[in-house]
Amino acid sequence: MKMKESIRQEVEVCIGRAGTSVGRLIYARQGRRENTAFAYDERWLANPDRFAISPDLELVTGYQPRKAPSAVDSVFPFAIADTAPDAWGRRVIARDHAKQRRGNPALAPLSEMDYLLAVDDFSRVGALRLRDQAGHFCRTVEQGRRSTPPLLELRRIYEASRAVEQGQETTEDLRYLQGKGTSLGGMRPKCTVVDEDGWLAIGKFPSVGDTRSVTRGEVLALCLAQRAGIDAAPARIVELEGVAVAIIRRFDRDGADGRIPYLSAASLLQASREEDRSYTEIADAIRSTGHRPTEDVRQLWRRMLFNLLVTNVDDHLQNHGFLHVGKGLWRLAPAFDINPFPDKERESKTWLSEQDGPITDLAMLLNRSSYFSLSRDEALHALAEVHAAVSNWRDVALSPAIGLRREELKDFAPAFEHEQMDVAQSLLT
Repeated sequence: MKMKESIRQEVEVCIGRAGTSVGRLIYARQGRRENTAFAYDERWLANPDRFAISPDLELVTGYQPRKAPSAVDSVFPFAIADTAPDAWGRRVIARDHAKQRRGNPALAPLSEMDYLLAVDDFSRVGALRLRDQAGHFCRTVEQGRRSTPPLLELRRIYEASRAVEQGQETTEDLRYLQGKGTSLGGMRPKCTVVDEDGWLAIGKFPSVGDTRSVTRGEVLALCLAQRAGIDAAPARIVELEGVAVAIIRRFDRDGADGRIPYLSAASLLQASREEDRSYTEIADAIRSTGHRPTEDVRQLWRRMLFNLLVTNVDDHLQNHGFLHVGKGLWRLAPAFDINPFPDKERESKTWLSEQDGPITDLAMLLNRSSYFSLSRDEALHALAEVHAAVSNWRDVALSPAIGLRREELKDFAPAFEHEQMDVAQSLLT
């Protein structure tokens, strides 16, 4: 009888630019069964600035084990799983590995640890970093080089990404893209780049299957969000010979190149991807761990309102984030991954509450506004600001900053012009 293959890997988990040791992570796999265990470093537990790096990792001594609760969940503690590559990044890694296996059939299949360690240390989301037993951060390059490309290389990245989507990628394309993916987002082609001012940013490319200018649509939505009183990630369009690339500024770094700890809302709630969770639960978590809870729950309600009026229905828990302020307190991260979906039903992915279900109309949101620390008058004031911003979508879309052509507006109109906008107008007159 053939013995099941057994794998055991151990890495040191560090934090911040200085790489302060936080603890150790062990990954084990036997056959298809896999699990992890994490233990805090005693020096971290004694550090006056310590905090639980993940909601599922208590500040206690000894190893804390984890198994994935379902096939779609991560085997890693939540905060560490937040730094793993997204679906696009995994696709690039898997394609490269498949090409290597054709030349070397003895090469072992990829493990979840392989995917986690394939992310560049320089651009890994948040402040957590992984260091191997030789003392090297995973994944790094030789001294004096960097694998996160400057904005000047955007054309090369786009061409390589396009080749992957079309199944025509070369080994050189895959090696070029390796580690340049992100942890934020889904299957759409994207990469991490160093912007002209030296700040980390995400570059999002058009997909071969797009029937409208999705990249311009996302930058439009983020610009409208800022006009609507929402703290949204700064974004702009960069033209590559007629190809519109969305450049979205990373918010998990500071001006001194410091790293800010990050948690997705899924991690904050310790939510399985198989569960339907709600905004009221996020509000509850903000009230128990928030640095400025009243301000953040009000901002969360405004974001729900905005999502409804621009038909952003991809508001799952991975598309909401939190940044660590200090002493275990968190604040709502800038809004990101906001996209108008003119071809979809106006129904949120994340429920309003367990009783209400998905958000489908303004009445639901107004009826729940008090749960988010808003009086009726305050909610209507927020509605007026959001409605005014969204009403101006055509002018913003046609502006040089977004660059949509007048004939392209019809592709987006159903997302911005609909009965809920009419309801808003009637409530405000």
